[in-house]
Amino acid sequence: MEVIKDMWGFLNRRKKFWLLPLILTLLLFGGLVVMSSGTAIGPFIYTIF
Repeated sequence: MEVIKDMWGFLNRRKKFWLLPLILTLLLFGGLVVMSSGTAIGPFIYTIF
């Protein structure tokens, strides 16, 4: 939770809100990779890419 607060503080102080979509996209793809490696959904996700 501390990392999220620090990241928000940085974005707010430096007025770098354009980084927010980039960070969210990277988190989404990271979550997709983690979910696909250990579940039964993995083969279906690999066929998309």
